[in-house]
Amino acid sequence: MQAVIDQRRCAPENALRMRVAAVGLGAIFWLVPPVGAQTPVQAPMQAQPPAQTQLLPDFADLVERASPAVVNIRTTERATDSPRGPFRRRAPAVPQQPGDEVPRGEGSGFILSADGYVMTNAHVVDGATEVYVTLTDKREFKAKIIGADERTDVALVKIDATGLPSLKIGDAGRLRVGEWVLAIGSPFGLESTVTAGIVSAKQRETGSDVPFIQTDVAVNPGNSGGPLLNIRGEAVGINSQILSPIGSFVGISFAIPIDEAMRVADQLKATGRVVRGYLGIQPIDVPRELAEEYGLAKGKAKGAFVRQVVSGTPADKAGIQPGDVVISVNGKPVDGAVDLRRTLGALKPGSAITLQCNRRGKLLDFKASLAELNPQVAAAATERPEAPVEPRAAGAAKVWGLSVANLTDAERQSLRGANGVRVSAVTGGAEAAGLKAGDVIVAVGTADVTDVKQFEAVVSKLDKNKSLPVTVLRGDWAQFLRIPVLK
Repeated sequence: MQAVIDQRRCAPENALRMRVAAVGLGAIFWLVPPVGAQTPVQAPMQAQPPAQTQLLPDFADLVERASPAVVNIRTTERATDSPRGPFRRRAPAVPQQPGDEVPRGEGSGFILSADGYVMTNAHVVDGATEVYVTLTDKREFKAKIIGADERTDVALVKIDATGLPSLKIGDAGRLRVGEWVLAIGSPFGLESTVTAGIVSAKQRETGSDVPFIQTDVAVNPGNSGGPLLNIRGEAVGINSQILSPIGSFVGISFAIPIDEAMRVADQLKATGRVVRGYLGIQPIDVPRELAEEYGLAKGKAKGAFVRQVVSGTPADKAGIQPGDVVISVNGKPVDGAVDLRRTLGALKPGSAITLQCNRRGKLLDFKASLAELNPQVAAAATERPEAPVEPRAAGAAKVWGLSVANLTDAERQSLRGANGVRVSAVTGGAEAAGLKAGDVIVAVGTADVTDVKQFEAVVSKLDKNKSLPVTVLRGDWAQFLRIPVLK
């Protein structure tokens, strides 16, 4: 909701009439005097105490220093018979022939060094045939893409120029929630636009490998790749994303912390690509029910649940199993799945690491030597072979509705050291929980399952009026769930 208020001061006794005009999902309010009312005589404004006049910062000097190092980036691509790409918004005024250079999109960036290295977002230059960088003095240069990293959305380009102004790099770790920050960029092609706001949150997880800085600084299409500046004029982030149901700014924007971006930029400058360590697991956040069963930390469950272990990888060779919970790497606690991926990715291939895992309530240490992450191979290896275990409707049945059988030698060998029992039939609660024949139960609560006899001994001691906590393998994928009692 937005309010536009008449700037004339009205005496307290002068009643105001409010008119409301609905606009889209919100409303604009005007405050206007009643018809025929006289505008009151304004009393002389009293000077504010010096302390109050300094509450809001003056950004003018900061912007004057920083803006020459902020650039506009436009990209082009070669015309084809089948136009493509999200940036192709309207047909060119002149008909294009295949191979002609046509506009693709615009973004922002900022100069890192006087010799022409410029940082921006990977999505700004993705798919571009040519990249052009325009300085605030209107000089334009054709840029060379040094490298781009899709996982962090950071790209480095180079222009052939010297003696350029550059931004000082700040410390994103020192940012405080509530601190003033600015963005400079080219929203909707409006070059050198300045917007200001505050840091709304830090370490914001959005599912990517980046712990974003969340702000309420106005960021719109075209701001991508531009700097987020602190009150000292230092770059503390790269504006990258917005959260919006309408495609433009609604109060939530995200910036890549500059320390994360600089680590990527340094690798891109040195080798043109980013090298990351690879363990060979598919982690997810620890399910709340499992955290309670395993006696993990109260509140937000710490650690990362190993959903899958890829065959032949360092994790497999180290003995890590699906269903383990990774709680630390080299002594550093793991907050969740994203934190684990980020920690492993920051290490170089060949790094020797020690992981501490919780396996059904037991703490175990594993040593591994990281391989190099190949995004294509990793994605193919972690494709889900079957649908996950999902609850479904079912009728009543006795207790949990499970029938199990011992594993064959071949099945046991495929589990790579794990034991368990194979689900042979399901009814009632087991069917409702989503289990099906062929699933393998490797644990009941914190008790490992070895065979049918031991499984029945464990189950016989449990309360038949409560749900049955189990860790289940379906193919290479592990899941923790509770089988309800249906009566």
